[in-house]
Amino acid sequence: MNARRGALCLVLILGMSAGCAFKSSDMRKVDPARAATSAATGDKAVVVFMRPSRLGGAIQSSVFDVTQPANQTDKLVGIVSSGTKVAYVTEPGEHLFMVVGENADFMTATLAGGKTYYVLVSPRMGWWKARFSLEPVHEAELGSSEFKEWNGTELVENTAASTAWAKENWESIQDKKVDYLQTWNGKTPAERAEQNLLVTDGR
Repeated sequence: MNARRGALCLVLILGMSAGCAFKSSDMRKVDPARAATSAATGDKAVVVFMRPSRLGGAIQSSVFDVTQPANQTDKLVGIVSSGTKVAYVTEPGEHLFMVVGENADFMTATLAGGKTYYVLVSPRMGWWKARFSLEPVHEAELGSSEFKEWNGTELVENTAASTAWAKENWESIQDKKVDYLQTWNGKTPAERAEQNLLVTDGR
């Protein structure tokens, strides 16, 4: 990258423009031969978190499963860069997912075994860097041309480096979780329903 391009990217980062997008070096591309991990099998459910938008592309978004069964801590789903997606294999049932950027935001999900579900990681302008929300992709959208484009993002997976990043930043992540859970819990049932992945949304 030349000096002029670097300066331009700096301006775009500060302005949260879509002009520069960087993929996290802590995640690795999934070999196409193993891409079938994005499809549910057996009694497990799969949730695919897709980030097609280039808005705030210089800022990474991290997704966590913050469902709290007994003796279980939050799980890193993955770091979702612009133009990538992460397939998360999990148990069926009720889940609460969190995305972290400048803020934290949440989405509820009811998952069935043997089904694959899809979620958009959606950026928007923040004060200093991008903020993110999780938007469920509902059953009626799965056959759309937009969905085909969203799902065309590059499949990536966690590495030892992404796991280490989560551990190193755990205190900050948990602070955002606590702060923004208050906002989430203060939403009306109708507002929360907009961020609810339904059991019927799987395929």
